[in-house]
Amino acid sequence: MGFVAALKITMEILVFKTNVTSKRKVSRVAALLTTFPTIREWNFDLEDRDKVLRIEATGLHPGAVEQLLLAAGFDCRELD
Repeated sequence: MGFVAALKITMEILVFKTNVTSKRKVSRVAALLTTFPTIREWNFDLEDRDKVLRIEATGLHPGAVEQLLLAAGFDCRELD
């Protein structure tokens, strides 16, 4: 029997409060999020008062998302 390395990959859901208020701004953020290959899915809830960004990913540090959006001129803070 050969050696089999088993990796447990855990999907995490990260939730952020943002100031992304329109589909046009969502398109701008979409271009930024493609820089993270570990993101499986993401979406915005523009109806929510916190303009919530939800990300499903593996091994993604919330601070990296916050810094990327902040550098692009958006407010972004992880919610508990």
